[in-house]
Amino acid sequence: MANPLVQLNTQGQSPWYDNIDRSQLDSGEFQRMLNEDGILGVTANPTIFEKSISAGHAYDEQMSQLISDGKSTNEIYEAVIIQDIRTVADLLRPIYERTDGADGYVSLEVSPELANDTEGTVSEAKRFWKMVERPNLMIKIPATPAGIPAIYEVLRSGINVNVTLIFSLQAYRQVVDSYQRALQDLHSRGEDLSRIASVASFFVSRVDTLVDKRLEDMSKATNDTSEQQKLKSLEGKAAIANARLVYQDFKKLFATSAFESLKQAGAH
Repeated sequence: MANPLVQLNTQGQSPWYDNIDRSQLDSGEFQRMLNEDGILGVTANPTIFEKSISAGHAYDEQMSQLISDGKSTNEIYEAVIIQDIRTVADLLRPIYERTDGADGYVSLEVSPELANDTEGTVSEAKRFWKMVERPNLMIKIPATPAGIPAIYEVLRSGINVNVTLIFSLQAYRQVVDSYQRALQDLHSRGEDLSRIASVASFFVSRVDTLVDKRLEDMSKATNDTSEQQKLKSLEGKAAIANARLVYQDFKKLFATSAFESLKQAGAH
């Protein structure tokens, strides 16, 4: 039976693995996934790393040494994740080279504590970029009011960005504007746009989680059976409808003459 993830590749889709675990890296399981399961990218966040670190003993030796060296909690955390991110980036590098930078990325998220701090986000993104030193790294930045200008600044610095926590059409449009303005700045400086990559990670399921709860509350607040049935029929549909609207925006925003000029200069 054909692997559905591999089949996705044939449809122009790029499955990303939302997890990093050193035990998978050490055992060869992650390499197997790249070879057999069609995985073309990886993303992670502090929660994922917390689960990986606490679930087994793969990190014990490194952490014990760092503790003995007198490192702070944050220094230990960063040393651990940077090592994993570098390892994953190197394993993904053949994909990155084979696809000429279209795939083969690993994402590293800035601290959630910086969600409302534009300057702090930009500073940490640049610091992580220098620490990892891999061209197939993406820095994850949330599409918060403070994150939007940070996305622009980081991209125009030549750093790849994975924009996360996008829930609405308005936020998506702001993200696209930041991306395209950053590319225009880079192009005006004569930079190679083909080496700059960015993805907009639009959240789907969490929209339904919120909307369905509201629909449930509205249903409980009425005794009208017909109204209850109508509300029930709407459950599980808001997120997909929202995603469809965003996709229509995507097609329009990347079909302009301005972006076509950027594409001619190598933009993705």
